[in-house]
Amino acid sequence: MVSIGRYERVDVTDAAASLIRDLTAQHGPLMFHQSGGCCDGSSPMCYPVGMFITGPSDVKLGDLDVGLDAPVEMYMSESQFEYWKYTHLTVDAVPGRGAGFSVEGPTGMRFLTRSRMLNDAELEYFGLAPAQS
Repeated sequence: MVSIGRYERVDVTDAAASLIRDLTAQHGPLMFHQSGGCCDGSSPMCYPVGMFITGPSDVKLGDLDVGLDAPVEMYMSESQFEYWKYTHLTVDAVPGRGAGFSVEGPTGMRFLTRSRMLNDAELEYFGLAPAQS
């Protein structure tokens, strides 16, 4: 895992970071949008920057530091974020068929999202800790 020393909503495994670097060499700068579950389930979708246009109803979850000059941004729809705001997401890469619209499709690998609940310190950092009485 890439650790950057402060609280983040997103992270990336070494396997995913390596695949992202390879795909960046082929396609140029990339970004992710966490799918909400339509055609490709709830996979993190990877696109060349500019191929998927984010809008005002998308939330930037953070940047994936994969060892390139620029971080790889990750987004999610605002309505989906309401359900996932208490969750930390880690982008991983495993063998399999990639999502139809995502650039890893032909590589024999696919991105997936692993999730866990935010811990108490993260909840406090993100302003989500319950009020103390």
